[in-house]
Amino acid sequence: MSEKISDYKYKTPIAIRFSDIDAVGHVNNAIYLTYFEVARLNYWREIINWDLRKNGVIVGRSEVNYLKPITLEDEIVCYVRTTRIGNSSFDMMHLLVRITPNGEEICTTGKTVCISYDYSLNKSVSIPLREREKMIAYDEPRLILNTN
Repeated sequence: MSEKISDYKYKTPIAIRFSDIDAVGHVNNAIYLTYFEVARLNYWREIINWDLRKNGVIVGRSEVNYLKPITLEDEIVCYVRTTRIGNSSFDMMHLLVRITPNGEEICTTGKTVCISYDYSLNKSVSIPLREREKMIAYDEPRLILNTN
């Protein structure tokens, strides 16, 4: 998976908490999924304006590719974008990036398969049209594989 920062429009700062750090001084591997979740939620709120109370989203699968360790002293941001849209599921890519004096450095990449979900019916449902259109418009149709 060869990701480029230039393919991403949305980024959000990630606060590293002391409790995120493991015994050797790195962010614990399980915490990366929380960082991805923070970025996705911010993206849905700020860009897509997704009403999660009306139409929920659950995670179907997550992948994490650890490239470089992150420490408590690092300043990081998470880039996120939608890369594939199906009927009820869609893929989101994440880049955890360290801010350095020489620019941004990718430390971790990840992919999450998200599923549009109706909690009252307890089942997956089609992605709402408004949210679908906003994801496509924001993340550029040329970068999204639409599997409808």
